[in-house]
Amino acid sequence: MNKVDRHCERSEVIQKPISLKQWIAASLALLAMTCLLTLPAQAEIIKSPSIAMHGSPKYADNFTHLDYVNPDAPKGGSLKQSVVGNFDSLNPFIIKGSPAAGMTFLGQSLLYDSLMEQSNDEPFSMYGLLAETIEYDTEDKSWVAFNLNANAKWHDGKQVTADDVVWSFNIFLEKGSPFFKAYYGDVTKVEATSPTRVKFTFKDTNNAELALIISQLAILPKHYWTSEGNDFSKTTLDAPFGSGPYMIDKIDAGRSIAYKRVDSYWAKDLPINKGRFNFDAQIFDYYKDSNVALEAFFANEYDVRTENVAKLWNTAYDAAPVKDGRIQKEEIQHRRPQGMQGFLYNLRKPIFQDKAVRQALENAFDFEWSNKQFAYGGYKRTNSYFENSELAATDALPTGRVLEILETYRGKIPDEIFTTRYQPPKTDGSGNLRGNLRTAMKLLDEAGYKLGDDGIRTHEKTGTRLEFEIMDSNPLFERWVLPMIANLKKIGVQANFRVLDPAQYQNRINEFDYDMTIGSMGQSSSPGNEQRDYWASAKADIAGSRNYIGVKDPVIDDIIEKIIQAPSRDELVALTQSLDRILLSGHYVIPQWHIDYWRIAYWNKLGRPDNLSHLTPAIGDTWWQKETDKAE
Repeated sequence: MNKVDRHCERSEVIQKPISLKQWIAASLALLAMTCLLTLPAQAEIIKSPSIAMHGSPKYADNFTHLDYVNPDAPKGGSLKQSVVGNFDSLNPFIIKGSPAAGMTFLGQSLLYDSLMEQSNDEPFSMYGLLAETIEYDTEDKSWVAFNLNANAKWHDGKQVTADDVVWSFNIFLEKGSPFFKAYYGDVTKVEATSPTRVKFTFKDTNNAELALIISQLAILPKHYWTSEGNDFSKTTLDAPFGSGPYMIDKIDAGRSIAYKRVDSYWAKDLPINKGRFNFDAQIFDYYKDSNVALEAFFANEYDVRTENVAKLWNTAYDAAPVKDGRIQKEEIQHRRPQGMQGFLYNLRKPIFQDKAVRQALENAFDFEWSNKQFAYGGYKRTNSYFENSELAATDALPTGRVLEILETYRGKIPDEIFTTRYQPPKTDGSGNLRGNLRTAMKLLDEAGYKLGDDGIRTHEKTGTRLEFEIMDSNPLFERWVLPMIANLKKIGVQANFRVLDPAQYQNRINEFDYDMTIGSMGQSSSPGNEQRDYWASAKADIAGSRNYIGVKDPVIDDIIEKIIQAPSRDELVALTQSLDRILLSGHYVIPQWHIDYWRIAYWNKLGRPDNLSHLTPAIGDTWWQKETDKAE
């Protein structure tokens, strides 16, 4: 009996001997079936008009309009808004100059379309704009492609091509703001595979966000910027053109800029644009002073104002147009992540490199008293870098997945992260903060800073004096800062407040030429690559980056990369909450305040959707001028 026979006699299927030819045929068939079963699942190439970072987009492929617009909004009229400051450039993509309002470089600006457009009622989903579809491999995450809409046109009538996309991306990285190199650092190659298809290749296959943030890139007309006399690396007040819903109409350098709606806008009938861009004209008037701007609003010099000063909101809106109803005044709740606003330490300065000093100084800011005095109690104290969102680490102690993540860094992060949750110092609001100041003095004593004969503390070994400057461009912050400066003086710290004009302030911010400043790190519902620009060690010494504080921490670098590569929404939230706890433990800022509603006042010529997005009021995007007023 041979080996085959011995095998067959144990079988209940084969009842009789088979020939060698039959056995070979059966064996080959079995081998083929086995190979098929052991092959990996076949990858699928997806070509879709939309994409979500995690899960599926909210809106189906055949959607007609966004939920937070009025699809029947009338077209016409104008919207005039105010800006405090000035501008000297129409190129927002470079570090030089102060760009004019309406010229943003991520997402849809008035002038430039992006490959895709983000909806404002989801964490992070993109829908086709210049790109009719996005194309990617479900298994191989090393590339993404965009197929351009054949109808996409520049304002001069020429077609938008893949070559425009390639040129835009490359020029941003070569000559644009340092932000671009951080944001798109994982792209290794971009190529036009046809006149209407562009492919991006990645070095990291785990960056779930990268395809989406590439789709946000504003695309520029190559033939305009490469023509004689146009230099992308320089500021300019020559009006460029784009492919967006508006084009520049009039410019009064530093004083105003006006855009006019493009009647032949190629994308006006796309579902993503239905009910949007309703004004025939959008004008931004510039004011040197916010108080002057407020008076101009009451004089009907512009149409709408989002009020950022609580005192003004509570005391200054008693003008006749408010009382008689010509100006509507609304507080509208939102769920927009507030990020962190605060007094930012510049860790590049020796005085702030000691964590104990940073922790001591925050005791001099009496938020509770200042909030009552200057904001009628209207603000909430910020105690998270991802405030007003599920991304904030709000639990008293880390638990669950957050604890698991932090455990992997034990020994490399402060032990108190596992035992306490950072809270900024509190007072009873009476103005008496002796307890806080005693805490501050004890910390400074332990850090080696002793009080000198002149009343200023000096380090007993290094000779470093505790004196510094707080720099800002907004004089309205003075009333918040001066009481803190007085409290600092009580503990032997000398500080002064300097207000600069916006242009000078921005130049010094770009060069990190400050001791302390007042700033904010805004956050989205879906943090990702931008976290590198805020916190990554590699960005701390690059002029123009948003690592204003100068953070250099390998643990933070590592967790940022994990956030970028998060495979699910739950993991993204857990990683971000972990980052929040680590940042808070560093005492990198003295947290200030936030509100979870918009304060908006507007002349009653304006109409707005009933169901505004919870992330942005989108005034120039989704509001309109009432038809009854157009005829006046």
